[in-house]
Amino acid sequence: MAERKTTRRRKPAPTPCPDCRAGQTSESFQVGGRRKRLSDDRQEALCLTCLGSGEAPAH
Repeated sequence: MAERKTTRRRKPAPTPCPDCRAGQTSESFQVGGRRKRLSDDRQEALCLTCLGSGEAPAH
């Protein structure tokens, strides 16, 4: 009799975070002394939904 073939089960691919897709978001920031004004530039920030992992949080 021939040996049985065993199939390996793959882990499902993690669902990407709905807010950032990559773990980081870009946001504007304030500059200036007394009168804070928004800069035209953007800076990278850690996504608070997934905490930088890029995967959707498990509820």
